[in-house]
Amino acid sequence: MKKDIEIPIAKDVYVAIIHEWNEEFLSKDWNAYIINNRTSNIEMVLVVTKGFDGDRKTSTMRHGIGVVAGKSFEKIEPLQEEVLALNNEFFVTYYADNKLYEKRFLVVKNSVSESTLQQIPIIEKEGVLAK
Repeated sequence: MKKDIEIPIAKDVYVAIIHEWNEEFLSKDWNAYIINNRTSNIEMVLVVTKGFDGDRKTSTMRHGIGVVAGKSFEKIEPLQEEVLALNNEFFVTYYADNKLYEKRFLVVKNSVSESTLQQIPIIEKEGVLAK
């Protein structure tokens, strides 16, 4: 019976931490984005985020993104510098092709900095991809 259960593997969906200019506060801020590199839409996108490191942890945040069009992206949340000193987990769940997909992304503590930035496809800004 267990062998008959198909567990779909999430592909072409990513989480990135982008360092970008904030016009409102006139500063460079870190923001988390979900990237859909598929040609089709992903729907009912839910992202659960939390930061942790030993005894220190942040609140668990839940974000209902809705639909992310193919070859596009949506902002998840802003991140403070202090939170980047913790491990940050992004648990993404979405529907595509009439199946439920889920994937856990992790940004390891202190891995996001000016020296680790790379060009992020689709967004076309500098940032770090979550593993």
